[in-house]
Amino acid sequence: MDEQKARAMLANAEIIHSETVVQEAVDGMAAAIRARLADKYPLVLCVMKGGVVFCGHLLTKLDFPLDFDYLHATRYGPETQGGKISWRSAPWTSVKGRSVLVVDDILDEGVTLAAVKESLRRMGAEEVLTAVFADKLNGKTKPVTADFIGLTVPDRFVFGFGMDAGGAWRNLPAIYAARDDA
Repeated sequence: MDEQKARAMLANAEIIHSETVVQEAVDGMAAAIRARLADKYPLVLCVMKGGVVFCGHLLTKLDFPLDFDYLHATRYGPETQGGKISWRSAPWTSVKGRSVLVVDDILDEGVTLAAVKESLRRMGAEEVLTAVFADKLNGKTKPVTADFIGLTVPDRFVFGFGMDAGGAWRNLPAIYAARDDA
């Protein structure tokens, strides 16, 4: 997407959750995560690229010792059928015997997140918890439910706070949706 199209998309978008609501949701999630993981010395894994904005905000609110790493996984081609993932970058830190928190931007259909959880379990993680900033209310049965959810979003094309629109607007501090009539 070029700059002109990106600016036009934002100009025509509808705000779904303001920056204030977004930050309140991050605060609430951090409190729930602290209550669950503060005594576990967990490994926090950010799912690239979408999870980076949310994860950055979240990490500053987790006031307990933890390890941090990232992963980049995708589904594509014939592997989509079996729900298998292709690791563009697996975590560098061992998950064996660890409490792992996977942090991502959105739970849409959940196939990739479910496959990531299963892969981390096969790698020896003691437990795998998930934190997603947004859970899309798409009416579909998802193969995974996030342990920590910031906000819900409608079944529309959403962007901002890590979620992109053709590569643009991950950097927005609020959540927007493209208008249905656009």
